[in-house]
Amino acid sequence: MSDGRTALVLGATGGIGGETAVALLRHGWKVVAMARGGQPAADRLDPRLAAIAWIAGDAMDAADVARAAAGAEVIVHAVNPPGYRNWGKLVLPMIDNSIAAANAVGARLVLPGTIYNYGPDVFPNLDEEAPQNPITAKGSIRVELERRIEASSRDGMNALIVRFGDFFGPVPGNNWFAQGLVKPGTTLKGITYPGRKGLGHAWAYLPDAGEAIARLLDRGDALTRFARFHFGGHWDDDGSKMVQAISTALVRPVRVRPFPWFLLRIAGWLQETPREIEKMRYLWREPLRLDNRSLVEFLGTEPHTPLRDAVRETLIGLGVR
Repeated sequence: MSDGRTALVLGATGGIGGETAVALLRHGWKVVAMARGGQPAADRLDPRLAAIAWIAGDAMDAADVARAAAGAEVIVHAVNPPGYRNWGKLVLPMIDNSIAAANAVGARLVLPGTIYNYGPDVFPNLDEEAPQNPITAKGSIRVELERRIEASSRDGMNALIVRFGDFFGPVPGNNWFAQGLVKPGTTLKGITYPGRKGLGHAWAYLPDAGEAIARLLDRGDALTRFARFHFGGHWDDDGSKMVQAISTALVRPVRVRPFPWFLLRIAGWLQETPREIEKMRYLWREPLRLDNRSLVEFLGTEPHTPLRDAVRETLIGLGVR
């Protein structure tokens, strides 16, 4: 049952957008979602999103975004180009459209952030004020995206950025877990792990991430005009915890193979997606942990599903046996 609050979610068919929409529904929000084809077909629609009001539109079309945002108190900008393609042409125009819509209707703009905008100079522990010195073009785009949001907040727009580590969850998406460690819809014979043995890594379980955003928005009156938080998630201090959780969920040991980075480099000569993924290798060469003390201080606690349960639900959702 909605209590009158309305949120527009851009990217509701994706991982973090979908889980944020689910959490907002659970917290009593009316959720509107915009997708190019309107409501997805029944066999492609997460049943948890059945209560969403779907609107046909394109995040690259400013008029479409403005129309979808009418009456919204919050706009969740969780839309990204699929497969890491055309970031240079699509990402910034899409955020400009969301900023314009948020300003027009007086909504708070919410961005699920990433770690791409950080370089190794600030590893291994990152708080919200850590300098952003990216070493990739995609990272530079993320820095500019956040800069535009902050600049608009100085002009009066309310904004919330929550940065996360690598996502994993029951819904397939563009994340390392579903596209690197395992292959959805198969019997798992082995794990391809991107990092070195003994290297720590930060993971964010998508349902916990969506719940964190919903809880922050429930306290919207206490948020600053430009609020930023880091989500701690699951810290795997040596790279073995995620592997062990997968093995435990499947009730059998699994073989671990090194990720074939060299194949990505070769494929990247001809294809954009593997080329862009290979550029993210630096995030697996050194430990990187998000400092969530500000989030915990604000909310009292961070949503946290035990890793064993989170991985089990993820494998079930991905159809991994």
